[in-house]
Amino acid sequence: MKRLSITLLSALFVFSPMLEKPLQAKDKIVNIYNWSDYIDIKTLDEFTRETGIKVIYDTYDSNEMLETKLLAGRTGYDVVVPSATFLQRQIQAGVFQPLDKSQLPNTKGLWPDVMKRLAVYDPGNRFAVNYMWFTTGIAYNTDKIRQRLGQRAVDSWDIVFKPELLKRVSDCGVYVLDSPEDLFSVALRYLGFNPDSKKPDDIRKAAALLGQMRPYVKKFHSSEYINGLANGDICLAIGWAGDSFQARNRAQEAKNGVDIAYAIPKEGTLMSLDSFAIPKDAPHVAEAYAFIDFMLRPEVAARNSSVTNFANSVIDSKPFIEKSVVGNAAIYPDDATMARLFTVTPYDQQIQRIVTREWTRVKTGR
Repeated sequence: MKRLSITLLSALFVFSPMLEKPLQAKDKIVNIYNWSDYIDIKTLDEFTRETGIKVIYDTYDSNEMLETKLLAGRTGYDVVVPSATFLQRQIQAGVFQPLDKSQLPNTKGLWPDVMKRLAVYDPGNRFAVNYMWFTTGIAYNTDKIRQRLGQRAVDSWDIVFKPELLKRVSDCGVYVLDSPEDLFSVALRYLGFNPDSKKPDDIRKAAALLGQMRPYVKKFHSSEYINGLANGDICLAIGWAGDSFQARNRAQEAKNGVDIAYAIPKEGTLMSLDSFAIPKDAPHVAEAYAFIDFMLRPEVAARNSSVTNFANSVIDSKPFIEKSVVGNAAIYPDDATMARLFTVTPYDQQIQRIVTREWTRVKTGR
């Protein structure tokens, strides 16, 4: 769903500086397929040193890329990280094996509220355990937005759904996620409808609202906004929380004077979950369990959150997470904000066709 690539590692190589010879048949390995920019790479080395299991780590930038591989048959992967509605669809397609929780003792530390929300897609939490979760919101360049909107607080979807406001900031660059699931759900909520509505009329009304943005949007893309914000090339984006704070950190590291903030709109927004699952045809199942359980250790989960700026689902990890992350209410929202977060379920084929057609119209303006 997101994130710029760090290093796209070929399945021909093992992510470990310890590798000095080609893999042998007797070597213990685990094949991971995860979102890019979504882990503290050092944890992979630590896992190998502790377990002797070498990690082959590949990355992707869209759920569609993962789903194509899963539905095509043998993937060769042992652990994958699908997102919410895609996870549900893939479970229904029978591509995952149910998890043996006795091999995952660290699941005892999972956040009950997060796992309850995950159960919308995976009833009984039988096939997946959550890795990271995050919100869709508004990322913006504080100086440029202040110059154009004065002291108006960026705390509402008004800034993107009221054309008179979006027009005022469009000259400094606006990007929007190329994700109909995110955009239709928040538009539906903004209009006062059920964000999970499957009614064609509701979908078309949401599309009409989204279509009003088109004249003022520079690009629809689900990862380029990170560098665009960090470099000062754009000033506003509908994006994901973790990515937005990565943009902020990159700007700070570059010392370019760009200050990026992120807001969860007061009307509420989509909560998305990326979770570990084991494909039915995984060649190294024992190693897959070892990897997932290692990632669920509080100290390891904390480091992954500290590096990526995404919230993890291990509740006991909080004391170990960098304060700038765990103390950030846009990454770890308070209870009142959590109550305004919603999840959505997959579209059936008929509604999916409508959504796809309407989203194409939104992006093309035709």
